[in-house]
Amino acid sequence: EVQLQASGGGLVQAGGSLRLSCAASGFTFDDYAIRWFRQAPGKEREGVSCITPYDGATYYKDPVKGRFAISADNAKSAVYLQMNSLKPEDTAVYYCAATEWYGRGCPPGLHMDHWGKGTLVTVSS
Repeated sequence: EVQLQASGGGLVQAGGSLRLSCAASGFTFDDYAIRWFRQAPGKEREGVSCITPYDGATYYKDPVKGRFAISADNAKSAVYLQMNSLKPEDTAVYYCAATEWYGRGCPPGLHMDHWGKGTLVTVSS
């Protein structure tokens, strides 16, 4: 059974940091791209960052470039999202998701095969 479990959310002041973790199981980690999404209240879900554990390729959406860093621990089948210089507009429920992928770099689309439950990040001003 495929499982993705996001954790690490919480309440932080603007300018602070949080590290989200995504524990994956039930599939071959290297055969998938892992993407972090977020959904803020009243807004559509958006893809924030992506990594392909096989080659370590990464992608960041513009609003988080230079502030967020995604990484993978292949031995633990885990993906992390280090979030620095957090802003109130980063407040959202963050989800990790996986899609089977054998191409170079992250897949261009946002279709994902498997989703985990979210973790809430709240950034106070």
